[in-house]
Amino acid sequence: MTRRPRALVLLAGLALALTACSGSDSSAQTDPTPVLRSPSTTPTETIPPKPPPPPRPRACYLLGYGEALAPTNDKQPVPCVERHSAITFFVGHFDKSLAVDGDPVHRIESTVCPRRFAAFVGGSLDARRLSLLRTVWFTPTVDDAALGAHWFQCVAIALQGEQHLALLKVPVDGVLNHADGREHYALCGTAEPGTEGFQQRICALPHSWRALRTVPFPPGHYPGVDRVKAAGQSPCQDAGRAVASDPLNYRWSYQWPTLQQWQAGQTWGTCWAPA
Repeated sequence: MTRRPRALVLLAGLALALTACSGSDSSAQTDPTPVLRSPSTTPTETIPPKPPPPPRPRACYLLGYGEALAPTNDKQPVPCVERHSAITFFVGHFDKSLAVDGDPVHRIESTVCPRRFAAFVGGSLDARRLSLLRTVWFTPTVDDAALGAHWFQCVAIALQGEQHLALLKVPVDGVLNHADGREHYALCGTAEPGTEGFQQRICALPHSWRALRTVPFPPGHYPGVDRVKAAGQSPCQDAGRAVASDPLNYRWSYQWPTLQQWQAGQTWGTCWAPA
């Protein structure tokens, strides 16, 4: 008997397994069609991206004026012992069902941050209005909110001038509870209000006029220019006389709120005198 090669025997055995049995001794067999299979793979788990963590309380930043007015803050914090122009004093959260750029979230920020700001910097309402300390607030971006970030950040800043931020060289936590702190961040001017060359600036910088007191109005509809203008004449004259070296010869000035300022929340006028 002729010995078949091993390879042919294996092929023949495979063919017999795939076809009907036969007693024929015929060597003509049909080669099986090979089946190609893809190698098995283990499914990989997709990990969704995490939202950025909320800012740290008391985190400091070196912001510019335009960055302070932006709705979001992408600057990295800096050590508070280094140059900085902003400090976080409160981080709050809102319900995840609210749109980060919607009116409900804005109302939360614009209510909570001013109230927390008052407790943070201290002082009386009049002292805060006579300073150039301000609060701004930030939220996550729309994309970050979609990932689950639902916080808002209340930040304290100081205006050096009308469109520049001051470095917070004097810590602002409780600063308006102290006379030297009120003096540093107090509202002053480069000239008489309403005249050419007048710019607001903190009293820590060179100045020639300073704000003395405010003339408050009840909230509500704007009373009109005539009423807000008339209301400050007598109290501002008295305030100017009180700080003058000669009570018979002195100068004073009064800034009343415009309609635009009133709608932005400034419902008071300001009395001024030469520094």
